[in-house]
Amino acid sequence: MIGLALVFILGFLARWVAWQLNLPSILLLLIFGLAAGPWLGWLDPDELFGNLLLPFVSLSVALILFEGGLSLNFRELPEIGGVVRNMISIGALITWVIGAFAAWLILELSLPLAVLIGAVFVVTGPTVVIPLLLHVRPTARVRNTVKWEGILNDPIGAILAVLVFKAMVAGDFSGETAPREFLYSILTGVGVGVGGAGVMLLFLKLHWVPEALDNAFSIAMVVSAFIISNELQPESGLLATTIMGIALANQRKIPVKHIVEFKENLRVLIISTLFILLSARLKADDLLAVWAPSLAFMAVLMLVARPLSVWVSCLGSKFTNEERIFVAWMAPRGIVAAAVTSIFSSRLTEQGYEGAEQLVPISFIVIMGTVTIYGLTAFPLAKRLGLAEPSPQGVLFVGAHGWAREIAKALSKQGIAVGLVDSRRANVSAARMDGLQAYYGSILSRHVLDNVSLFGIGRLCAMTSNTEANSLAAVHFTEVFGRKQVYQLSPEKDSGRAGIEPQHMQGRRLFSAQATYDKLEERFANGAEVKATRLTERFTFETLKEEYDDQVLPLFVISEKDGEKSLQVVQADQPVRPRPGQVLISIVPAQAVEAQAVEARQDDQPQEPPAES
Repeated sequence: MIGLALVFILGFLARWVAWQLNLPSILLLLIFGLAAGPWLGWLDPDELFGNLLLPFVSLSVALILFEGGLSLNFRELPEIGGVVRNMISIGALITWVIGAFAAWLILELSLPLAVLIGAVFVVTGPTVVIPLLLHVRPTARVRNTVKWEGILNDPIGAILAVLVFKAMVAGDFSGETAPREFLYSILTGVGVGVGGAGVMLLFLKLHWVPEALDNAFSIAMVVSAFIISNELQPESGLLATTIMGIALANQRKIPVKHIVEFKENLRVLIISTLFILLSARLKADDLLAVWAPSLAFMAVLMLVARPLSVWVSCLGSKFTNEERIFVAWMAPRGIVAAAVTSIFSSRLTEQGYEGAEQLVPISFIVIMGTVTIYGLTAFPLAKRLGLAEPSPQGVLFVGAHGWAREIAKALSKQGIAVGLVDSRRANVSAARMDGLQAYYGSILSRHVLDNVSLFGIGRLCAMTSNTEANSLAAVHFTEVFGRKQVYQLSPEKDSGRAGIEPQHMQGRRLFSAQATYDKLEERFANGAEVKATRLTERFTFETLKEEYDDQVLPLFVISEKDGEKSLQVVQADQPVRPRPGQVLISIVPAQAVEAQAVEARQDDQPQEPPAES
């Protein structure tokens, strides 16, 4: 009981510490697992799970790859498809050959073991790549390329490793059956994956499964596809679950958003558990015995195999030199490499292969090394190459009517990224004439979501006259920005809609409870304007309110630290207290605007010379 509880508690603590220190979570998970296992002796996964450990690991990896497949969208392929194809074929072959040669020369493994570990390290691992991409936030082309490669390479690398393993067990290294076995594995995995997705969609379409059991049903289907595929063709199950996820994600008949959300939460739990368990299995003496040659082997993978495979894969593509450099510096190994070597090492040791027991410590040193180096250097490199997306402080406005454009222009002038979406062409044209990024169409349309550039944008403000449309937009973009970063105007109190929608079906209230669409429309009709004010020690927020007779409506507060700007959205239930040094975006009344205009005109008039005495 204590051991099981310790696994979950350490997994959470590792992720929490990583969040506090702004470090990749995988790195902390490995450290916590090593501390609980070989260093302190608190946790022994083999004693805890017995013979169930490796089957549990295999099923968990299958679920991880299914969730990864759900994140792959065919709309991303036109720009990166050729490069991804080359990286999982030619690039994988280059990595395999160089890795095998380095393992034979540096690690002094026998040739069969060297070929096996070279196949294992073809994989780059979505369990590590995806968290790193979330941490770094590179540009879309780079992000999609690394994501597709990481998810597709995992089952391919596992299949290659299985073929080598089967040849080692059978003692047949002629290679005559390997191409046929590889083709069978690909066809079986694709067939079972597509078939499993079809069955799952049929059950959901005909409502044969109650909605409350959708997530449990999806897990059962993934596990079934994994087992069936493996029974038909050994170790093709990982490809089957990956293809199943891709097929579900790219169909448009049945909504699977709730399944995607559940799998994302499940992935966090599974990855945390697996890394704690597998790193806790290691023995300190085994790590110390192979650490030096393992680091040299890792250096060859990072500095020779990866750059060469990326360079060859990108030939003839539109990738810039900066993009190629970053992709070449993004190949961390993850849980699939650890799981495959853990399974094969024990079996080959039983078969009498000398040196097979070294595969696991070698793999974990490579995993820890690549995660540490890539995790600590990826963001600085992306920033230096100009590929790191800035902190998403911008705002996507739903509604491009007159005063929404004025608010967007005020933010844009302060260096905050903005975008506007409106279903009226006249509003969109006017926004574009003002130099703003604007899109025509319904905010709920998938076409709009696919074409809106969210680079630098991290929140939504729904400001149309339709309360229901604002609420739907907020719900629609919760999965994009998170619940904390979607906002909408307060509904009119006499409209009959105030307080009707449940909390989870609406955004956070913008500006103030009185800042309804009609009230704001009335203010601007009476001449109110949007004003940006930099506050100082002498001219504070209180001074501003006194000057405008307490008729100022704060909208946004902009802070700046180390050259980076941070935007705070004013909310109805959280009174704002801007400090000196911050910029306040607010709506000021007509009389204040007129008074300022008169004062400005007086200042511009030439002064009469003093009368001569």
